[in-house]
Amino acid sequence: MLKVRFALAFLGLAMISPATLQAQAPVAPIPSQILTAKKVFISNTGGGFDARVWSGGPDRIYNEFYAAVKSAGIFEIVPAPGVADLVLDVNVIANPVVWQFKMDILDPKTRIVLWTKYEPLKITVTQKTRDKNFDDTIDKLAGDLKALIAQPGAAVK
Repeated sequence: MLKVRFALAFLGLAMISPATLQAQAPVAPIPSQILTAKKVFISNTGGGFDARVWSGGPDRIYNEFYAAVKSAGIFEIVPAPGVADLVLDVNVIANPVVWQFKMDILDPKTRIVLWTKYEPLKITVTQKTRDKNFDDTIDKLAGDLKALIAQPGAAVK
């Protein structure tokens, strides 16, 4: 009798599809500051830039990310963190296995990181390809930011 109960319980669990389980999983909210932000300040920490790997100087990551966020048209970029709803900070993380860009979204009042996004960065042999990969990865981060605030159900109620 115990074997029959076990078999029935197992069959019952097997009938629950992974999609059903996934649909019932709670979704953690996106911080409201991110969803309601209109103005951002982009900090220039220049972290991790290596002029031996890419052309340009340490301001390249700041300048290109600034341009990508501006062209995405999702935020007004302001000249000081005191008037911003969010602070965006982008750095390069050099790792022997995978290099990546790291974007932190911070609350300007508390300096608490509200969200972090990483994008892998392909390091190749030729300078031209490395620079193209740099540009493409910056564009991906700006796209990640746009997608974050455009997620279905992300609107603040």
